[in-house]
Amino acid sequence: MTPNENMQTNIEALGLPENPERVLVVDDELLVAQGIIATLKSLGFEVVGPCKNGEEAIAKCREDRPDIVLMDIQMPVMDGMQAAQIIFPELDIPVVMLTAYSDDTYLRNCVAAGVFGFLLKPASADQISAGITVAWERFLDHVEQRSQIVDLKQRLDDRRLIEQAKWIIVKRKEISEPEAMKLLQKQSRSSRKSIAKVARAVIDSDGLL
Repeated sequence: MTPNENMQTNIEALGLPENPERVLVVDDELLVAQGIIATLKSLGFEVVGPCKNGEEAIAKCREDRPDIVLMDIQMPVMDGMQAAQIIFPELDIPVVMLTAYSDDTYLRNCVAAGVFGFLLKPASADQISAGITVAWERFLDHVEQRSQIVDLKQRLDDRRLIEQAKWIIVKRKEISEPEAMKLLQKQSRSSRKSIAKVARAVIDSDGLL
């Protein structure tokens, strides 16, 4: 399996679409929001919202779980960057900023907030389409990297369990390390459980003794 095929398998296992389908629009200017919505619909997206501030956006994300958020920065009640700092870390929904402000401070703050894309108003349909596509690809890369880190940690944890169980068996049965490993593998096959689960059972039973 190629790296791209492996990534696609992991993404599908997490229940994520290959391309985003549902977009939440967040902008305090109704006419601007309506224009963005019309553009998104012309591009084939399903539109969620609109919301007029960050607080509404967070609530809408929790309720409707859009794939991605297209959001203004400067809004009343709660601005876009404050909302992004909640929407992505807590709900795992990527954010694209669509704003009239382009100074370095905004760019740095957006990156620090975990924003995956940045578009300047007024954005054309092509720019919005490309911005969402690039942001989604960055998000999927992030998810894949995070998944690999979790998988690696799990493998290391499993290895520690197996090593501990193996030496418990060596002491109990007074056999060699390779023989203890064979016993774990045999029990794993016969019980149809992973070696790590069998190892955990051995460790738990040793604790009871």
